[in-house]
Amino acid sequence: MAKKSTLAVGLDIGTYKIGVIVAEVTDGGAEIVGIGTAASKGLAKGVVVNIDATVDAIRQAVEEAELMAGCEIRSVIAGSASSHLKGFNSHGVVAVQKREVTPGDVERVIDAARAVALPTDRAVLHVLPQEFVVDDQDGIREPIGMVGVRLEARVHIVTGAVSSGQNLIKCCNKAGLHVRDVLAAPIAAAEAVLTPEERDLGVALVDLGGGTTDVVAYQAGAIRHTAVLPVGGGHVTRDIAAALRTPFADAEHLKHRHGSALAGLTPSEQIEVPGLGGRPPQQLMRRELAEVIEPRVEETFALVRAELDRAGAFYGLTSGIVLTGGGAVLEHAVALAERVFRLPVRLGVPLHLNGLVDVVASPMYSTAVGLVLHGLKAQAHARHGDGVLGQLGAVRERMMGWLREFF
Repeated sequence: MAKKSTLAVGLDIGTYKIGVIVAEVTDGGAEIVGIGTAASKGLAKGVVVNIDATVDAIRQAVEEAELMAGCEIRSVIAGSASSHLKGFNSHGVVAVQKREVTPGDVERVIDAARAVALPTDRAVLHVLPQEFVVDDQDGIREPIGMVGVRLEARVHIVTGAVSSGQNLIKCCNKAGLHVRDVLAAPIAAAEAVLTPEERDLGVALVDLGGGTTDVVAYQAGAIRHTAVLPVGGGHVTRDIAAALRTPFADAEHLKHRHGSALAGLTPSEQIEVPGLGGRPPQQLMRRELAEVIEPRVEETFALVRAELDRAGAFYGLTSGIVLTGGGAVLEHAVALAERVFRLPVRLGVPLHLNGLVDVVASPMYSTAVGLVLHGLKAQAHARHGDGVLGQLGAVRERMMGWLREFF
């Protein structure tokens, strides 16, 4: 395939949906050339619980993307949004060896910052620099070339369960795919929907998925906190199914077609609710459906706010909140979020794209688009060895080696 070196493929393995996006580098940026989706039936809260079902879904989504893009997919950047992901901040210090900070010094200080004690069942997925300090000068984002004797790094570390990462890679390998990288899904989504200005002023991304709700808080252009909460759109669907006595699949359909996050703003119109176990359908006011949905969505936002408060990140969110993910398309979700957070809230859709923009211009594709943007950016940094990101390549390879060691 002639274009192989310029393509990147993102594989978003979600609890209810598996998405594949193929992007190509063009003069105008990233151009989406292929999309594939499949229902995900082998995961629970983002964790693989049925390997065969997950492999089948991955194959189905990949085949659809291959057909649209007219290419053969052999390697992917995979996204993980399981509830086992955890983030924390760390700090490292080294002596500058030659009075001037070199790429080797940066790599050593990053290694020092990530040298934290972890349980044997957990692995480091990401080491994300927040800032560097050269002697007493802080707030430095690119220290290479600066003169000093002491180099410090403040970083944010994201860890995950080793077994979950290995099962994810095993599913991809059984589907005939090589996993080039594994990226935490909330970080990928942030890559796709946040602007540099928002990250500098302070913003929180809330990714409302089917099985989990992911949170990433930025301040001064760097990630300060990440968290994955084990509650998502599936809980809303289960509430609907139980309250209205309707099958889960029909409850999901009702949520997408007639659902609303604010009962007070929902018009009084009649809808039909399919019966359970062969019972006849019942007629219901749409507002009554919203009265089932609103408490669960409000609870989810309250949990997110409590998490941001606990991490000390809430009051630095000058730019407010950005909602993305499949759950964010629920009608009036933004209005309810503004009521809970008491901050400006906007809907986050993928930015700066060409090609099949109208298809992927939806919050539900944010993670998959972020994965391909990460892959294209990593290819560019690998070619040029640019700055801090270029130096982190060796660290990422060691992390991925750990996850792949059994395959």
